Amino acid sequence: MEPIYLDHAAATPMHPEALARMLPYMTKHYGNPSSIHSFGREALAAVAEARELIGAALKVSGRRVLFTSGGTESDNLAIHGLAARRGYAGHVITAKTEHHAVLHACERLEELGVQVTYLPVDATGRVKPEEVRQAIRPDTFLITIMYANNETGTIQPMKEIGQIAREAGVLFHTDAVQAFGTVPIDLNALGADLVSLSAHKIGGPKGVGALVVGEKVVLQPLLYGGTQERSRRAGTENVPGIVGFGAVVGLTVSRLAEKRAYLESLRTLLLEELAKHLPQEAFHVNGHPSERLPHIVNISFPGVSAETLLMNLDLAGVAAASGSACTSGSLEPSHVLEAMKVGADCVRSAIRFSFAPVTTKQEIVRAAEIVATFVRRHT
Repeated sequence: MEPIYLDHAAATPMHPEALARMLPYMTKHYGNPSSIHSFGREALAAVAEARELIGAALKVSGRRVLFTSGGTESDNLAIHGLAARRGYAGHVITAKTEHHAVLHACERLEELGVQVTYLPVDATGRVKPEEVRQAIRPDTFLITIMYANNETGTIQPMKEIGQIAREAGVLFHTDAVQAFGTVPIDLNALGADLVSLSAHKIGGPKGVGALVVGEKVVLQPLLYGGTQERSRRAGTENVPGIVGFGAVVGLTVSRLAEKRAYLESLRTLLLEELAKHLPQEAFHVNGHPSERLPHIVNISFPGVSAETLLMNLDLAGVAAASGSACTSGSLEPSHVLEAMKVGADCVRSAIRFSFAPVTTKQEIVRAAEIVATFVRRHT
């Protein structure tokens, strides 16, 4: 049987149209965007087009889009780029359930002299806006809260947090890597000053991302060299990757409502099929019941080790995960679920299933049957 891939929150397959757009920039149109000759101008025009496509998807000017190597670099540039401008002094607010690209960046801030508040979350994984407000101090210069969690899919109260940040005069950064291309995002309504994105979560290539930067935000570069990206990120642009990123964003935005509806149907089907094969107490869904992404479902199977289940699923041809892609290879318990206080048994037995438009309903039905078979065997 063909393997079933249910780990699209970690990485998605390349969209064929995005790949087709990229190939000429790996072969025929190979100029450096910084070169003044026709080859360079051709590459520069392709980068500019991708910049505009991404900006349009967020309803902002393409000038605000700064290309990076991915979500991790974007998070680090936002956080450390601001902190360095302040001489690593002051205060930052984040949440305990952030991606490690944010949490570890904030831990490094603390080593350099910045004070960081790590906000708790409720049982669904959401921060309380009022606690964000209460945490703000006179020296707070940044609030960094992810748009939607990469393990549970829980969406944070973004507009409320953005409003609180604006009222306090504090810059607001959000890691929108999992949300972008799956839920509609209007940065003008959101009020975020910095937004991290990544291409490989939505059918684009690995190794390219973006940081969308407010017009008045000044960042200290992390990399020094040339004047690329308006002197904010040195290094020759990854032209094929950027072209692929722009292409897949254009394709995704034009079909967003259709994509969301289909992903939601896959999620519903998985839960319905599990309920057919397992008693109600055999599995528990983690995260917010409604304020969530449609393509991620985090399920605990009490009494079953996540490690054992994942290994058995892999042997049966089903790929899933126990946490984020950056930590799913380790045996550490999920810091997200621990912060949600769902209980030790639920933390130890949690599996993340994630889908994409290429996932079929037949795959979901077969995967649910395989999962249920192993759960029954190990409980």
